[in-house]
Order: sequence, then C-alpha cells, then structure tokens
Amino acid sequence: MAFPPAVTASAGSTDPAAPLVVLLHGRGADEQSILALAHHLPDHFRYVAVRAPIAEGGGYAWFANRGIGRPLPGSLRATMDWFRAWLDSSDQPVTLIGFSGGAAFAGGLLLDDPARWAGAAILYGTLPFDAGVPTTPGRLAGVPVFLAHGTHDTVIPPELQARTWSYLHESSSAELTARRDPVGHGLAEPAVTALHDWLVANSSQVS
Repeated sequence: MAFPPAVTASAGSTDPAAPLVVLLHGRGADEQSILALAHHLPDHFRYVAVRAPIAEGGGYAWFANRGIGRPLPGSLRATMDWFRAWLDSSDQPVTLIGFSGGAAFAGGLLLDDPARWAGAAILYGTLPFDAGVPTTPGRLAGVPVFLAHGTHDTVIPPELQARTWSYLHESSSAELTARRDPVGHGLAEPAVTALHDWLVANSSQVS
C-alpha cells in the first residue's frame, strides 16, 4: 500500500545535533494536536510531530485495527516500514513519545527493533500485542521506557492496560519508569512533569 509523504511539525531546538524526539499523536488526531506537548518538555530537545499516514474521519490513524488498541498485523507492518523509510535517512538516536493510538505505534516500533531507539514513552495506551511484533521475555533489555496510565481511562480496554503494565514490569527487562494517575484518557500534569524529568535523565545517559 502506498502512503503519502510524511507531514511533520517541529518545536524546540533548531540545532540539528540536538537530541531528537518524535511525537506520535492519537487516533483521529493530527501532528498539531500532540506538538503542544513539546512546550512542556525540555527546550534543548528537537521535537518532530509526525502525521499518521491513514486518513480517518477528520484526522489520521497509524494502523487499521480490529478493535481499540488491537492493530491488524499487516497494517502495522506497512505503516512501520513507511515510518522507518522516512526516519532512517539519519542514524541519529531517537526517542519516541506516543499518545493513545500513537502509543501503540511507538510500542510496535520499539518491539520491532529495540536497538534503534534511545527510549520510548507509552502514554495512555497499550503495546500492540498479537500484532506481528515480538513480545518475548527480555525483548526490551536495557531500553529506557516511560509508561503512564490513567486509572479512570475508559478508552483503552482495561485488559490491554493491565497486559502492558505487566509485560513492561515483569517480562520486558526494560529500564522502566511507570506511573498511574487518577485521570481518564488524557495527560495528567504530574505525568507530564515526570516525562520531562525522564527525558532529561535519559538524554544524559545517551550522551
């Protein structure tokens, strides 16, 4: 399947050598919707928000699914390949931050090729289980991962939230920072502050 060229929006540092963070929006949204998050994160990073390649309603999606948080394997593979073709003109370390559907997409990229990423933040979403990417024990050994869930989130199925929490804590071997906040399907201020601090700490380790 052919996808359109990537549409992006940028914020933060304009230094090409600055640490790169790619922001991945939720289903039915676009790159501008998540770019605002960059204004609450460290300003010495370079942020690029990418528009998902599949038009859906008034926005865009990262994959076709068989239910919320459950990507179709072939669709996820196609969009991951498209994303990597856009990104991999540079071998610069990249941190992924994904929200909701973008969290599942970030998780797919991370599980597919853990060594490619400086880290990943899974915000109010699930890893893409049973979608053609490995979720074997130890798959994310040594990879920094930030996980934020809302205890009142009624969008992401609770069994997928629980499975993600369990896998990342007990099986993945990731260097995990995780929190649950008493919110629904949206960014809690304490989680954004913790994400800011995680980025700073992770950047110092990468550099």
